[in-house]
Amino acid sequence: MTTHTKNVQMEQLLKVKAKKDRFFRILFLLITFFIGLLSAGIVHAQKEAGTYFNNVDDKGVILDGYDAVAFFTDNKPVKGDTRYQFSYEGAIYCFASQEHLDLFKANPDKYKPQFGAWCAYAVSLGRIAPIDVNTFSIVDGRLFIQHNQRAVSGWNKDVSGNIVKADKYWPAVSSKHGKQITTDEEKGFLNNTDPDGVTLQGYDAVAYFTQMKAVKGDPKYFARYNGATYWFSSEPNATMFKDHPEMFAPQYGAFCGYAMALNKLRPINPEIFDVIDGKLILQHSQDAYTQFHKDTGNNIIKANNNWPGQVKKHAGKKVKFDKPAKPAATETAATE
Repeated sequence: MTTHTKNVQMEQLLKVKAKKDRFFRILFLLITFFIGLLSAGIVHAQKEAGTYFNNVDDKGVILDGYDAVAFFTDNKPVKGDTRYQFSYEGAIYCFASQEHLDLFKANPDKYKPQFGAWCAYAVSLGRIAPIDVNTFSIVDGRLFIQHNQRAVSGWNKDVSGNIVKADKYWPAVSSKHGKQITTDEEKGFLNNTDPDGVTLQGYDAVAYFTQMKAVKGDPKYFARYNGATYWFSSEPNATMFKDHPEMFAPQYGAFCGYAMALNKLRPINPEIFDVIDGKLILQHSQDAYTQFHKDTGNNIIKANNNWPGQVKKHAGKKVKFDKPAKPAATETAATE
């Protein structure tokens, strides 16, 4: 083989190698490009879903699968069909027909439920609750749905005012993923609560009356009243409280009764209590209980008179307990 022939073959091999290198470079760039597109799409989808706080099931379906448009066109709940679905603001909507799907796609903000399909009345109170689609109402072209008939009654007491409150509190409620916030209305109350707003250290306020003993509550049975969250040991107890909270709520915001008679704020032992004339009064210690009962009637009068001033002084602020107090020098020296 001549030198010329060898050179020609070498040139041909180099050209083939260059073509292969160019092909693989292009293939690599294309793969990288499509992976980038796919990743961007996934990130965008995750970002969109994470932006909204919706009441959806484990498949991401909102409104329990009911047709959002039908509330407006049929004036009743109509179950949607998974054949007609559309994703909007992080939730999947199902519709009863192609017509309803098209109406929604053309103007989703017109038909979507308010507050991510959470109970509207609950949002007006600074929290979330699930919904019953049969409790819906349309006000000024907006779809509102409530949790139950109790929520409907509360909502209907002041529809326009509750809408204003719900609109106001929804950004904070949604940003905290439904965790109870302190509303402006609740800032006027004074309660002895934990950092999560739970009072009575989680004990059941109703059980003090019905069982005459301290019973630990369960967070799945709860109610909110005058700026505090109450836990109950059963659903019937929670219902009793919701029907008449003023009957069961502890006196002096669940602060120690004897300390309040001395114009002090002190914590409580939830197992040291009295129900006196239908009022729940708790004490800090057995010693406080004893001192309180040395002159029960006058101590109640003193505590009742001191309480409004304490509310005015501390409501809406982070509470710091007073140091252990002593009664007047003429009384038995004992700390509360």
